[in-house]
Amino acid sequence: MTIQWFPGHMAKARREVMEKLKFVDIVFELVDARLPLSSRNPMLDNILQSKPRLVLLNKGDLADTVQSQKWKSYFERLGYSALVINAQENRDAKKIVAESKRVLAEKFEKEKGRGMKPRAIRAMVIGIPNVGKSTLLNRLVGKKIAQTGNKPGVTKGQQWLRHNAELELLDTPGILWPKFEDQEVAKKLALTGAIKDQLLHLDDLAIYALEVLARFYPEQLKERYKLNDDDLFLPYPELLMKISQIRGFRDDYDRASEMIVNEVRSGKLGRFTLDNYEEIGGRDE
Repeated sequence: MTIQWFPGHMAKARREVMEKLKFVDIVFELVDARLPLSSRNPMLDNILQSKPRLVLLNKGDLADTVQSQKWKSYFERLGYSALVINAQENRDAKKIVAESKRVLAEKFEKEKGRGMKPRAIRAMVIGIPNVGKSTLLNRLVGKKIAQTGNKPGVTKGQQWLRHNAELELLDTPGILWPKFEDQEVAKKLALTGAIKDQLLHLDDLAIYALEVLARFYPEQLKERYKLNDDDLFLPYPELLMKISQIRGFRDDYDRASEMIVNEVRSGKLGRFTLDNYEEIGGRDE
C-alpha cells in the first residue's frame, strides 16, 4: 500500500498561509492526539519560523491518556505551548483563550506601553485535513460558521471568525505535504481519516490496524472482537478472516475491513495512540 496525495489546492493553501502569517499574533497548530507527530506538517517549521505557536492535541478523548501527556511534555520541551483538547468541549475552548493570553502577555504589555489600545488576539488555525479545525472554530466562535465534515478537504478557503472581543481567528484549509517519505506515517494518517478513503485499499488498512492494536492494545482488541490470546499470534490477514467469521460476515472481508476501520476511527475499540512515544518521541527529540 503506497500512498501519495498532494492536490493542487494544497499548494495554493501553503502560499496563502505564508502571505497571511504577518497579520496574526499566534498560530494554533492542530494535531491529532492519536498521532501527534505523524499529523504534523513538517513544512510548518519553515513557514512559521519564530511565530508564537500553541500546539493543540485534538481528539484527546480518543487518545491514550498517558501517551497524550507524554506528547504534551514533548512539545513543551521543544519550546511550544501545548494543550490536550477535545474541540467539542466548551471548557477546552476557554483553556485555549487563556493560554493564548499567557503566551502573548509580554507582547500586549509592550503594545500597552506604546499607548496602543487593547485589542483582540489574532490567531491562525492550521493543521492537516480532518484534525478537527472546523469543529474547533465553531466551538470558539460559539456558532456554526465554519463547515465541518468527517472527511478531509471540507474547508476550501480562508475566512476570519470572531470570538467576542478576545479572539479573532483565521481559518485555513488543511495542508498535507508533497509526498510521504515514510509510508508508516501515511498509513497512520489514512487509518485516522486524514486521507480520502477512495485512494486506499481498506483491507490493507484494516490489517494495519490489527497489527498496531495487537502490538500496543491487545486487551482492547480481544475484548471488542471476542478473541483469545492465541488469535493474536495469527498472521494478520488470517486474523481479519477470523474477525469476519465472528461478526457473521463469512467471506465478506471487504465488509469486515470497513467495519474495523470505522470502529477504530469512532473509538469503539477504546482509546489508542498510533505514535507510541517510547518508540519515536525520544528519537525525534
